[in-house]
Amino acid sequence: MEAFVSWLNGIIWSPALVYLCLGVGLVFSIATKFLQIRHIGDMGKLMFNRESSNAGISSFQAISMSLAGRVGTGNIAGVATAIAFGGPGAVFWMWVIAFLGASSGFIEATLGQVYKTKQNGQFRGGPAFYIEKGLGIKWYAILFAIVTVIATGALLPGVQSNSMSTAIDTAFGINPWVSGITVCVILAIIIFGGVKRIAKTAEFVVPVMAVGYIFVALIILIMNIDRVPEVFGLIFSSAFAMNSAFGGILGAAISWGVKRGVYSNEAGQGTGPHAAAAAEVSHPAKQGLVQAFSVYIDTLFICSATAFMILITGMYNVTPEGEEAIVVNLAEMEPGPGYTQSAVESAMPGFGAPFVAIALLFFTFTTIMAYYYMAETNLAYINQKVRRVWSEYLLKIVFIAMVLYGCVKTADVAWALGDVGVGSMAWLNIIAILLLAKPALAVLKDYEEQKKAGKDPVFDPVKLGIKGADFWEKEYKYPGVEGNKKNTTSGTTLDK
Repeated sequence: MEAFVSWLNGIIWSPALVYLCLGVGLVFSIATKFLQIRHIGDMGKLMFNRESSNAGISSFQAISMSLAGRVGTGNIAGVATAIAFGGPGAVFWMWVIAFLGASSGFIEATLGQVYKTKQNGQFRGGPAFYIEKGLGIKWYAILFAIVTVIATGALLPGVQSNSMSTAIDTAFGINPWVSGITVCVILAIIIFGGVKRIAKTAEFVVPVMAVGYIFVALIILIMNIDRVPEVFGLIFSSAFAMNSAFGGILGAAISWGVKRGVYSNEAGQGTGPHAAAAAEVSHPAKQGLVQAFSVYIDTLFICSATAFMILITGMYNVTPEGEEAIVVNLAEMEPGPGYTQSAVESAMPGFGAPFVAIALLFFTFTTIMAYYYMAETNLAYINQKVRRVWSEYLLKIVFIAMVLYGCVKTADVAWALGDVGVGSMAWLNIIAILLLAKPALAVLKDYEEQKKAGKDPVFDPVKLGIKGADFWEKEYKYPGVEGNKKNTTSGTTLDK
């Protein structure tokens, strides 16, 4: 089993996908004139919009749900793994994929909003929806939905729960079965409560956990302020093969930096659009910009916090796959949360292991919630013609079982299965957003033109010639407008 998963993982995560992620991010950055820089002010303002409805959640809840999916074990264990196999230079390539990936995140989130639908009284959307409505390729949409249900419903939860149970066992000596069962009971209470309960939980937990984690990292940086320039130098020299120790593993640095960067910030992977589509906004570009900023929060802030804690304290090993060890500072320790625990422990004795275990508990728990929402959304897409209630309950049972299973299985298998899930979704989604770049860019241009004219942007797909945006064309209630009658001459929705 393990050999087969590793073989499949090697095919999916070939250099082609690594460079495709980088290339697509660069293409969208150029096409959007580097919106990730130009609109950073708007991103911050829009993020705190708290308008919601019975069908949709607020922008703040949407970014909290999105961050719940992005901020997980990848931010702690994933960064450690990238450093362990790619050296300190991998951190730089994580930054690169975050910067470029912010544009990919904008495109996919915007498309999620454009082609969203209202199903059973709540907004649903994501790649499966925009593939069908935007591209008109039904089989492709169903394929993505099936892959995503399998990936987020079975393969990915185990990665999160495995890191969590391992860290809790290390810090408190609690048996993985005990922590696993406890988490599953709490998880069941939340996911059986629906998307609103998931959003409200994420809205409270995500900001608290992110701010607390970054605060501790800043304390450690201040305690070692004299070493900060040295760490920056190590990261940049290793990233460009200018460091004598890490000069021979440039390919590994790029590969692991991009792989773990994509795993963590999920830009282009196709997960972000699900939460983005659930938001109540007047223009799709608004939520696109919010989701682009969530990529920054995940990688440039939280992943960087982990990386600096590990590198500034020297609590890491570097052993490229199939090669001799280059750095051995932690004897016989597997790459993972142990690196971060050792780093915090070395700076704050008696605090490191418990703190990282608690941080991982919250990080992974919110990510697991987000995964369930993604799996449920894609199952809803599959069941949109005929609602199969039994399949919804089956998903909940399988999902909870996989979370428990992940708590007790080996880390290597968990990560390999997770990579298969992430990579499969990324391949399918990146191709789709490349094909749908034209309407997404038209939406951005429309948003910018309305902003320039001093308006609060409101979306009208007919005016832009975008077909398939059924919700916006037929159901959206425009501000100050009673009804939704369309003026076919001007292509705008007017008060009637």
